[in-house]
Amino acid sequence: MKPAEFYQRDRLWHPPAYAQTYKTSLPRSPRQALLSLQGSMSEITGPTFGHGNIGPLDHDLIKNYAKTGDPVGERIIVHGRVLDENGRPVPNTLVEIWQANAGGRYRHKKDMYLAPIDPNFGGCGRTLTDENGYYFFRTVKPGAYPWRNWVNNWRPAHIHVSVFGTAFAQRLITQMYFEGDPLIAKCPIVQTIPDPKAIEQLIAPLDMNAAIPLDSLAYKFDIVLRGRRSTLFENRPEGN
Repeated sequence: MKPAEFYQRDRLWHPPAYAQTYKTSLPRSPRQALLSLQGSMSEITGPTFGHGNIGPLDHDLIKNYAKTGDPVGERIIVHGRVLDENGRPVPNTLVEIWQANAGGRYRHKKDMYLAPIDPNFGGCGRTLTDENGYYFFRTVKPGAYPWRNWVNNWRPAHIHVSVFGTAFAQRLITQMYFEGDPLIAKCPIVQTIPDPKAIEQLIAPLDMNAAIPLDSLAYKFDIVLRGRRSTLFENRPEGN
């Protein structure tokens, strides 16, 4: 039986590729109308990952790069569920994150921000969702950092997130922001998103119920991937 196709992507929900207030989008964005292509088997099927691909500390950014001690910064837990548009959990899917350190600097040779490199923090992690679509990471809260968009622009504290889903058509790369950060409303990248409700979905609320006393605060970030249409087989809607 052919796998069902995914719902059409809502282009009004996502930011435009070409945004004049986001300067680096100008030279790398398409100028012509985007093409609409029918989903093929290569889009509606995708990679699978097993626990053998994941190391025991891959989800723990406090420990997975440490050499002489724990990294500097506010210790946090980032957790949530990966769901599709129908509210179904997406189990056994790869979630990857990368981020700046507590001072706002990435471990990357082209990052020239004057904040120091943390010798005990690599800034990358990965995990698989469980059977209920649940995931979690331990890390430190990243710092804000300046960037040359306008004269004095700063990126809010954020964590980059990549989710593979069950098919290439579900692959998502996004960013997670933190509740209460005043820089969110001033960020030219965030403000390219046309719908305020879409921006709200990128902001992780503080979750005191998941915090560990005297150890770590927690933030909850649920991720919603594209949903799949039902397919009829012998008058029975498969997957419902």
